[in-house]
Amino acid sequence: MRVLVTGGAGFIGSHIVTALTDRGHEPVVLDALLPAAHATPPPLDGEWLHADVRDREAVAAALRGVDAVCHQAAMVGLGKDFADAPAYVSCNDLGTAVLLAAMAERGVRELVLAGSMVVYGEGRYDCPRHGRVRPGPRAEADLAAGRFDPVCPECGTPLRPGRVKEDAPTDPRTVYASTKLAQEHLAAAWARSVGGRAVSLRYHNVYGPGMPRDTPYAGVASFFRSALARGEAPTVFEDGGQRRDFVHVRDVATANVAALEAVPEVVAPSSLTAYNTGSDDPRTVGEMATALATAFGGPAPVVTGAYRLGDVRHITASSRRIREALGWRAAVPFTEGMAAFARAPQRGGCLSGPGRA
Repeated sequence: MRVLVTGGAGFIGSHIVTALTDRGHEPVVLDALLPAAHATPPPLDGEWLHADVRDREAVAAALRGVDAVCHQAAMVGLGKDFADAPAYVSCNDLGTAVLLAAMAERGVRELVLAGSMVVYGEGRYDCPRHGRVRPGPRAEADLAAGRFDPVCPECGTPLRPGRVKEDAPTDPRTVYASTKLAQEHLAAAWARSVGGRAVSLRYHNVYGPGMPRDTPYAGVASFFRSALARGEAPTVFEDGGQRRDFVHVRDVATANVAALEAVPEVVAPSSLTAYNTGSDDPRTVGEMATALATAFGGPAPVVTGAYRLGDVRHITASSRRIREALGWRAAVPFTEGMAAFARAPQRGGCLSGPGRA
């Protein structure tokens, strides 16, 4: 296939381009090369266009002869403060709308979207007395007092975290999360309108070589790795007990290729199907920081008790659907992946603008 990869020069996108090439496909890269993700332009093989996904003429040109689109271009992370909101909405939602409109015009009918687990808000919780429950946002007074784990909204009993499935209600709690859910809604509307087929791969916490460094738009693994590179201890928020699903970027790349190859068989026309894309091996943030510090040979992590209101406590995936439908499963074990990431080169970044996935 000839596949347009938006954001194809970025952290995840560049690995997807490599995976597509290895499978004999023909990737076409469109990337704005924004400075928060690219301090210097990365080396790119093959066909690529230096342009913003919000530029309709450039997107239309990039779609010539394309069979499918792998949409990775996005502004990621929590950002610095709410002043980033217009940039998130513009990059993520306006950019997606421009892309989908151009796809509709060009007759491209297959899409794989970089989704995110952040659309769920908190993950799955069970109360011993009330069964499955949905805790609301954590109160700042509880966080300040070190009460980090949600309790049952009915009886106040501590909850047991579990793995969230794709049919869980969505509950985005940050600007970024809201834009990622809006991307799915836009893609679903496009599919219904043109008879297209769309897949949203809801990435969990992606890490690996090439993560941007020294930018507020990177992920937690990148923050810890950057601290170690400076000779500093990773600083862990809350008590380090937050549960996450850390999945290696090479595994995410193969998931995208598997989805692109399977879309005509696994997705009905005029619809979007979401797949959790995680390792199915939940770990705490404290465990991840310790694994990185140990492999790097740097200072042990420092647990600070600090918190951010936009953070959720536990969110881990059930990736059973993608395993059964696409035959995909994560192949890089946690310990092996973190050990390699501890010494892997990071991508240079700066603080002057939003990054792209």
